[in-house]
Amino acid sequence: MRLGSFAAALAGVALSAVAALAQQPIKPAVVYDKGGKFDKSFNEGVFMGAEKFRQETGVEFRDFEPTNDAQIEQALRRFARDGHSPIIAVGFSQATALKKVAAEFPDLKFTIIDMVVELPNVQSVVFKEHEGSYLVGLLAAMASKTGKVGFVGGMDIPLIRKFACGYVQGVKAGKADAEIFQNMTGSTPAAWNDPVKGGELAKSQIDRGADVVYHAAGGTGIGVLRAVADAGKLGIGVDSNQNALHPGKVLTSMLKRVDVAAYNSFKAARDGGWKPGLSVLGLKEEGIDWALDENNKGLISPEMKAAADKAKADIIAGTVKVHDYMSDQKCTM
Repeated sequence: MRLGSFAAALAGVALSAVAALAQQPIKPAVVYDKGGKFDKSFNEGVFMGAEKFRQETGVEFRDFEPTNDAQIEQALRRFARDGHSPIIAVGFSQATALKKVAAEFPDLKFTIIDMVVELPNVQSVVFKEHEGSYLVGLLAAMASKTGKVGFVGGMDIPLIRKFACGYVQGVKAGKADAEIFQNMTGSTPAAWNDPVKGGELAKSQIDRGADVVYHAAGGTGIGVLRAVADAGKLGIGVDSNQNALHPGKVLTSMLKRVDVAAYNSFKAARDGGWKPGLSVLGLKEEGIDWALDENNKGLISPEMKAAADKAKADIIAGTVKVHDYMSDQKCTM
């Protein structure tokens, strides 16, 4: 071997050794929100991010699907006692339990999605859902033949009003005189997992003339999309890409990249770059988007895509301001 080649080989070995040392041994875990791991929406997005990390690294993760609030705190504490870190708490409803458990285990890392918990060992990830909702609202207005569209939310909380408000603003940007029907499924966590009621609410909106219906309702939204497809109208999915649930009947899906949040948490912990504090992911940060694939490409005209692309660029540039309901809890559009 020539001297130059030998030196290059040594350098390669050294870099590999440094990289190996930089990788931290981790025992990741996930506690899902109520509604189940495979809800085709929020929880499943987190699972897909964790699974991507497992496939790329070979590092296994543990997970748990709670059915009530008491199980959330129990699962977080059990994973912490077993030395799991980072532990991902999925959903705003886990904040109270996480505050207790994270304080008890200050040397472990925790990530919560959709809520802010201010502790030195907690990473909080929230999203600009209103930005993505604006884009799908614009597309809904352009696709609608009746000038009437709908929105079905899950639990009636400010976060879901944030989806609705952005959607309304986007619809109005596409068609100023459009009519938007809005319904929330309920006021308790059961509202996230009631596809029958979701279908009933969607049907009532269709009966009033809506021909495009957007849901932000977790498992309840599966019923919304089914009812809309059965009626020959168009649905809009949320969180995960739900276009494939009813090909040709789902106009698009508002992508909330909780998969990215989960993957990044695990990867940063393994690579030694995990940091506590707040992360806010929107269009600019590629944490929010809308879905275009083989299942809905026939529904999105070149004019619709151009309009959505322009709106996306304008929001990122700041020339279009999408109202954030969480800032003042008003939506006057």
